[in-house]
Amino acid sequence: MSTVNGGISFWYAQDGAPAPREPLPGDTSADVCIVGGGYTGLWTAYYLKKAVPFLDITVLEAKFCGYGASGRNGGWLYNGIAGRDRYARLHGHEAAVRLQQAMNATVTEVLDVCDTEKIEADQHRGGVLEVALSPAQLARLKEFHAAETAFGETDRELYGARETSERIRVTGAVGSSWTPHGARLHPVKLVKGLAAAVEALGVTIHESTPVTEIRPKHAVTPYGTVRAPYVLRCTEGFTASLAGQRRTWLPMNSSMIATEPLTEAQWESIGWAGRETLGDMAHAYMYAQRTADGRIALGGRGVPYRFGSKTDNDGRTQPQTIEALREILVRFFPQLAGVRVDHAWSGVLGVPRDWCATVTLDRSTGLGWAGGYVGSGVATANLAARTLRDLVQQDSGQSGATGLTTLPWVNHEVRKWEPEPLRWLGVQTMYAAFRGADRREATGHAATTDRVAILANRLSGR
Repeated sequence: MSTVNGGISFWYAQDGAPAPREPLPGDTSADVCIVGGGYTGLWTAYYLKKAVPFLDITVLEAKFCGYGASGRNGGWLYNGIAGRDRYARLHGHEAAVRLQQAMNATVTEVLDVCDTEKIEADQHRGGVLEVALSPAQLARLKEFHAAETAFGETDRELYGARETSERIRVTGAVGSSWTPHGARLHPVKLVKGLAAAVEALGVTIHESTPVTEIRPKHAVTPYGTVRAPYVLRCTEGFTASLAGQRRTWLPMNSSMIATEPLTEAQWESIGWAGRETLGDMAHAYMYAQRTADGRIALGGRGVPYRFGSKTDNDGRTQPQTIEALREILVRFFPQLAGVRVDHAWSGVLGVPRDWCATVTLDRSTGLGWAGGYVGSGVATANLAARTLRDLVQQDSGQSGATGLTTLPWVNHEVRKWEPEPLRWLGVQTMYAAFRGADRREATGHAATTDRVAILANRLSGR
């Protein structure tokens, strides 16, 4: 059996494509128009409709709900948020601590809604384990652990090599850091369940309806225009396809593979009984989960960016990327050298120029947006949606400021990415530097981060 390449993702191959919803039938109006039917858009519709049941809410989706990153990600529901350290520098440590605490609580919030709405998404709260495989990675791991503790994660645990192997036997692991604020899930089952819950509340979803332009009180599509006092852009990695947004967020490519189901003997040799989501401290890092049906789903950056902010065709990825991800799998678990890779796919995530996730509502125009999650969107999208809900309610006079509307990522402004070819050259150079640094660190003995990686981080604004 050969590897299936593309087909949106393994998650859709496993769970099946959704029944299509009707496109927009023509010009119409709504109280709130949400552009994008992924996690951010659906969560926003869910919370707004729950808070104000009489609102007329319309969601417009170019393909089908979950076609983008929401249906292709690694299934990491965890408390990481892009930009926290920068927000600490801009707004103070305590403001960033509040943001981190909100993210910690978001993991529980998503799982609680799944229980309430009877969404079965293979969720398992095993936390997040991030491992170090070299002296340099171990030094970064300890710095990372100390930083997370300083931001209030007093329940985080630091392990040495022996304690790490008791959880999971990653070859060469010299230490790890574990947080309970994380869970594994099936991304497509979550997005399908969320879309169904939103429709049950009375929200209208139109699929196969690409929005070509967003302007105050208007979302323009080939089938008609939706007019609404609030138009919320929830398009993450596909934002560059909208008129005037080409340089707003860079669509960063990430790719994944899923193995065949492992045998009981293979799992016994690996461990991983806690089903933690698994990451590492490499510069070009990997992420993985143990799926509910006994596979390993593993991802990494692959070819990081396509010239002109182009996106992939239904998840197909390059053969060299599949091989590179397989090499990571075998490096971590050499006993799996003969295991078949059943599926490979890719998708895009949104990266702002300063690598900071944001949520915004422009009160002068009614235009709002959330995203720039830089790969941490499964949980962050939920916090962003609840924040958009509060911002809309505050602007419409239904409530005042809340704890969410005063978080430091709200209304954060960032400059646009450079024009081509500088954008393409910059990203390619950055990831070439990271991969080179990872190779040197893996074969060296220095307990310090490679200087080239430090320079690449500074130049990229990462």
